[in-house]
Order: sequence, then C-alpha cells, then structure tokens
Amino acid sequence: MKYFLTILIILQGALVSGVVEKINIKGVEVPVIYEQNSALPIVSLQLVIQDAGSIEDGKNPGIARFTASMLGEGTKEKGSIRFANELESRAISLSTHAGTETFVYELSSLKEQFDFGLGMLKDLLKDPNFSKSSFDKVKQLTLGGLSSKKSDFDYIANMNLKKMIFKGTPLENSASGDEKSILNLKTKDIEEFYSKHIDLSNIIVVIGGDITFSEVKVALNNLLKDIKIGKKRELPYYKVNENIDTHIEIKDTKQAYIYFGSPYYLKSNDENLYKSKVAGFILGESGFGSRLMEEIRVKRGLAYSAYSRSSVNRSNSYFSGYLQTKNENLDEAKSVVIDEIKKFVKYGVTQSELDQAKRFLLGSEPLRNETLSQRLSRAFFEYYRGFKLGYSKAQLEQIEELSLEDLNSFIKSHDEITNLSFSIVRDGNK
Repeated sequence: MKYFLTILIILQGALVSGVVEKINIKGVEVPVIYEQNSALPIVSLQLVIQDAGSIEDGKNPGIARFTASMLGEGTKEKGSIRFANELESRAISLSTHAGTETFVYELSSLKEQFDFGLGMLKDLLKDPNFSKSSFDKVKQLTLGGLSSKKSDFDYIANMNLKKMIFKGTPLENSASGDEKSILNLKTKDIEEFYSKHIDLSNIIVVIGGDITFSEVKVALNNLLKDIKIGKKRELPYYKVNENIDTHIEIKDTKQAYIYFGSPYYLKSNDENLYKSKVAGFILGESGFGSRLMEEIRVKRGLAYSAYSRSSVNRSNSYFSGYLQTKNENLDEAKSVVIDEIKKFVKYGVTQSELDQAKRFLLGSEPLRNETLSQRLSRAFFEYYRGFKLGYSKAQLEQIEELSLEDLNSFIKSHDEITNLSFSIVRDGNK
C-alpha cells in the first residue's frame, strides 16, 4: 500500500503544477490560481465571484440563478443571437452559472481564439443584455422549468427537507426560486443584484492551459480594469436546525420518496476532513458495498438504491441521504435508515471496510486528476476552503495512515448525524 501511494504521489506531482499568485488591479490584490500546460493549445478561465450565489438571494429567491441565465442573453449591443453566433463560429465556450456561494463566468477556447473570447467576456461584464425582452424570455423559461418540477417528486422531497433543516435561513429556499418569487422579479432587481455583487474585491481567478503567466497578467489587467472595486463580503455560516421533524406530502405515486438529513458539525477547513471522507464512503457514498446499500437493497430488497453523503461547505455543513421504496415498505425502510445510522455511530466500521475504502479512494485518485479542468477545479477548492495547494495529496497520505481506532473514534464523536429529519412524498393510500 505504501509503495503504491508513493508512486501515486510522484505521478500527481508530475501532473500538478498549480500555483496561487496575486495580481494588483486598481489597488486590489486579486488571487489567481494558475497552471501552465501546453499539452493542448487551449486556455481555460474562470472568474469566481465569492458570496454572490443563491445564499445572497435575500427577499428574491432565485435571483442569482436568474441573473446568470440573463447573462446567457449576450450583450445589449449584439443581442443573444449575434453574441452566441460569434462565439460558436470560433468554437469558444462562454457561460455563467450561480451556485450556492459563488457566481461564476467560464471561458474556454483554442489559444488562437482566446483574445477574442476575452473581448467577448469583457463586453458581457460591461454591457449585459438586461433588456425587457430578454428579461421576459428568461422569466418565461424559468417559470416553465419550475412548473415541470411539480411532478418531480425527488425535487419536492429534497426541497421540503431543505425547508426543514435550514428553516429561517436563505438555504431553505430553492436556488431556482418559486413561481411567486420569479413572478415578482423586476428588471431593476436583476440590475441591482448584478451591480452589487460583481466587483474586484470578491473575485478569484482560475486560469490554465497553453498560456504563460506574463500573458495572464496582461489579459487580466485588460479584462478586469473596468470592474468596480467594491467591498469584501464575509460569507455567513448557517447551522442546521437541530429539531427532529418529519414532513409528508401526498402525491399520486407508486413509490415513496424518502429524503433524510441531520446536522454535521464539521467545518470546510477541518483537519479531520480525510476521516469524514472515509467514513462517508463506507456508510453511503460508495454505492454497492456501502452500509446503507447492503442493508436496504441487498439484504432486504426494499429499494433499488440508497445513498447518503456529508456536505461540508464554507456556509453550511450537513448530513443527508435518500432512497425510493414501495409505499407499503415506507415504514420499514425508514426504520432501517434510522437503525443503521445509529449502529454506524455506535459501533463504527470494521478493518475490512476500512481496507476496502482505502483501496478504492487511493486507487481511483489518478482518475480525478487527469485533465486540466479537474486539476484547476481541485486547486480552486483547496484555496477556497483555506488550504494550501497540494492539500489533496497530503490527504491521501493521511488516509493511507488512518487507523481503525482513529476512524471509529471520529465516527463516534459525530452522533449528531443520528438526529434525522425526514421528508417523504408518498401515495395517500399507503
């Protein structure tokens, strides 16, 4: 095992050459995560705006994602069709999306087209197409998408769970908003959200490919010089509701949709994240072979699949999972979930389970580090969560050295995951 890990780390060291630099733009030290790789003549760029995702929706649930969709309409000068055609004719990809915590612009192209792509991105930053016609178009599409979710029982169960465990926080709302919030949106709301959140003080740049850092500095100075400075925002942290609850929604369905969640007291920069990764893999993240899958599907045949995961983010941390079962098996399936998670915390895992988890996690690591995009994404999350670049390699060493005693002690210390709330969608004739 140690020999294998040594070879793996050497291989990763050869592949990973990402660095964090700072570029001064109008007095703001903008962090730049950069990797030069000339294997292919391509360049990839991301502008990540911190504390600008759906967590900032405020009184307008869905506005961050709606704003990202509006930016897909191009610039006022060129409009959506001409803007898209100019990108497509040069095989340039330019998109925006809003996550929970961040708002992201992504640009990728052949190196020979990168300057043109930068120009298009600069135009989009300066002159987004927030016209009434584009606004109405995006609103109609958004409302259509929300309408289709009325028959998506997984979505309903998941959103009801979020409403319970994040009650009273922005995270209780859907990132897409709801029909009422979208209908109430005005063009000025989009303009105000965009003006408030797109600024230099909260930008992280992620860039790599066939480009030197000297070229990066020139490109970024030109791209970002017209963006306002703004003020650094502090990302809030929201705790999960500790009160155990169950919400049942009746629908015409042959299957019961069971979603469950609980608090998980672990921060995104915790030194024990590697233990959490191994524990989560064994309990419910590994598919076949996981505790939940074995007990619920293999031994009892109650569901096709059962899954759990630990979500550890800068703004929140929680444990959750889901499964589907026949309506008549609902109570049994729910009891098995509760019992197995309690047993997991009380008794921990076996040496065999730990060994299998190590083999998979260490053996599959090169597959998560093959492409430029994967490496840049990993480097970003290492930096974003407060770690030094290369933390993922150090984590592999920690996993390889992890003892059964230490892992089970960690699992036992997190009995909060047994405080499960359930969101269920089922048939009324159960």
